[in-house]
Amino acid sequence: MEWETVIGLEIHAQLSTRSKIFSGASTAYGAEPNTQACAVDLGLPGVLPVLNEKAVAMAVKLGLAIDAQITPRSVFARKNYFYPDLPKGYQISQYELPVVGRGHLEIELEDGETRTIGVTRAHLEEDAGKSLHEDFHGMTGIDLNRAGTPLLEIVSEPDMRSAREAVAYMKKMHSLVRYLGICDGNMQEGSFRCDANVSVRRRGTEKFGTRTEIKNLNSFRFLEKAIEFEVERQIDVLEGGGAVVQETRLFDPDKGETRSMRSKEEANDYRYFPDPDLLPLDIDSTFIEQIRAELPELPDEKKHRFMTHYGLSAYDAATLTTSRDMADYFEAVVEQVDAGQAKMAANWVMGELSGALNRDGREIGNSPVSAQALGGLLARIQDNTISGKIAKEVFEAMWAGEGDADTVIEAKGLKQITDTGAIEQVIDQVIADNPKQLEQYRSGKDKLFGFFVGQVMKQTGGKANPAQVNELLKKKL
Repeated sequence: MEWETVIGLEIHAQLSTRSKIFSGASTAYGAEPNTQACAVDLGLPGVLPVLNEKAVAMAVKLGLAIDAQITPRSVFARKNYFYPDLPKGYQISQYELPVVGRGHLEIELEDGETRTIGVTRAHLEEDAGKSLHEDFHGMTGIDLNRAGTPLLEIVSEPDMRSAREAVAYMKKMHSLVRYLGICDGNMQEGSFRCDANVSVRRRGTEKFGTRTEIKNLNSFRFLEKAIEFEVERQIDVLEGGGAVVQETRLFDPDKGETRSMRSKEEANDYRYFPDPDLLPLDIDSTFIEQIRAELPELPDEKKHRFMTHYGLSAYDAATLTTSRDMADYFEAVVEQVDAGQAKMAANWVMGELSGALNRDGREIGNSPVSAQALGGLLARIQDNTISGKIAKEVFEAMWAGEGDADTVIEAKGLKQITDTGAIEQVIDQVIADNPKQLEQYRSGKDKLFGFFVGQVMKQTGGKANPAQVNELLKKKL
């Protein structure tokens, strides 16, 4: 009997505000423990929360980007539970009336198929603190720096049917919040993470199976592995005659498996009620339209423009628009070369540049080779000063800080040989030195043409113009 997987994600995006959602304490990452939590974050007697307008604006911005309803009046509620890193005993969140209502996001799968994933809601809330275990033998330390940090929890419909669909959705949302500038998307620091709700049901049935929730997944790979394991585990339980228990589970990346964390709470367990210290949040149309006017070109729009304006394939356009920084970098490179060279620029950004960034663990914003410098290098390929092969050598020198393209080419004597007479001299010598290969080629072994090209390029140190070499060799062979 075949089983169908049902997945919904709850993505927590930390909003890029300088201060917390209900206090003036800093949200900067990496400070000494308990140096960025004020009396409001701790909920001490006599203090009152004050809503950060920037956080509201960022939530509305996401809502507009996913074509969602912006709720004119939303309400903050107290979500009651007791954890050591939640000193108030409740979290200020939104429940029945979230700021962002139903929306949708279109995702593209590896086979080119597109799917629309529904977004149920996105609500504002404060983060809790953090429990520290590693530095305290037999005890637990508490760091409340993160308490009160603004989060936007984006809850999807249970529309995904495989781990890969879930990863595609999370990647798309990750790209979107970075484009909008509302979240830095840093998954290692926990700025962007998700909980995955997973269940299975027999294919063809409508009733959902019992779901489990896998908490705090902060990597696309972990999300995929965790869901795949959980699906297989649930199927094994059901086919063994057992029943899936509704619970919260953790993913162990070292073992590649999920394990039980606690029984899953229902909404009733949290005893939600409107926070008496916060008035309802009223958003008028003027505020919404101001934010709409500030929306940047979104990833899907940019991808379409790259295809129509630059003639790029859907794959290239999608890759280049994965992040706003990469898309901007690409366009800055294209400005340095003639029209029609966009494909070459795309290949270099996705190839040599991305490879070097990955190798050195750098973000494109910290690339030692600027977009203008890379454009200058490509311009030297275009005007035949250097070949594409030599350009890779020049690029590595530029990456190492040896100067711009012209400086490196001059210093290393890498100018391309375009003098026909000089190239012919080398070709004649190569032919004379390889009579056996010449005879085999002329008797029909066409693959040896590449051998002669290689020999000429070797003799010229890779500096002969490849197109001229090919043309002249064809005449002489």
